[in-house]
Amino acid sequence: MEGSNMGLERQRAKRKRVARMKKMIVTTIIAFMLITLCVLTFLCIEVISLQKQVDVLSAKVNGVTDVYTEAAMSEEEIEDSIYVVDNSENFAETGDIPLVYLTFDDGPSENTEQILDILDDYNVKATFFVNGKEDEASANTYRRIVDEGHTIGMHGYIHDYSTLYQSTESFSSDYDRIHQLILDTTGVDTHFYRFPGGSSNTFHTTSMSDLIGVLNDKGAVYYDWNVQAGDATISAFTEDDLIDNVMNNVVQYKTSVVLLHEKDVTVESLPRLIESLQQAGVMILPITDDTYVIHHVNVK
Repeated sequence: MEGSNMGLERQRAKRKRVARMKKMIVTTIIAFMLITLCVLTFLCIEVISLQKQVDVLSAKVNGVTDVYTEAAMSEEEIEDSIYVVDNSENFAETGDIPLVYLTFDDGPSENTEQILDILDDYNVKATFFVNGKEDEASANTYRRIVDEGHTIGMHGYIHDYSTLYQSTESFSSDYDRIHQLILDTTGVDTHFYRFPGGSSNTFHTTSMSDLIGVLNDKGAVYYDWNVQAGDATISAFTEDDLIDNVMNNVVQYKTSVVLLHEKDVTVESLPRLIESLQQAGVMILPITDDTYVIHHVNVK
């Protein structure tokens, strides 16, 4: 009897060991499957992200912007889309002190005064490519830009591509209008111009070469950009993103023309951006006749 009980105990113990082994094997298999699923999901996300980067880089190489993407963008967001710059003679070399030109588009706005206050706090001069506004507050802003030593440039009286770029006549008329407004308001006969959307925009129905010819005839110089903060894109960049976008690029070039817009996030990040630039040992300057001209390529 005693031997029979011992046999039963051994069988029970064996069954328990087998059950534990089965449970361990099943648990291991499930854990392995979950880990594999997580890894595959991560890899899929990475592949999709890399593919997007490849698509963007491919487009940059070809100097092309997706029309369907642009159609869904605001006019400001188009300025932060794909562009190509020939920096072959502009790469920084050992010992160079990078020259950085902070340029603000689309003012005057409700944020211009804050931007001017911040620039004044840091004794930094910048460039403002302005649109046409004839109210007294805007007139005061134009005058303050000039009085505080910043460069004032033209960004078109209007920022409406369909009207501005309809013909050389409409473009020329718009130029004359913003030029005269700035001259009458500030006394500055500015000849610095930035195309709304940049010279690489694809919304001009008139040849960009013809539009550039209009500027040449008027003695104007247009400036594109080779560094962008990304403050007008569809993606919601943080302050850190904007600062990184600028700092990761300005160190590459002898001359960096930085595209900024008068957004809330721009105002919030501007003090840290200026401090980061100053700590990096760059020179922050306003555009003058001596500034290296940055143009986008493949202009048609």
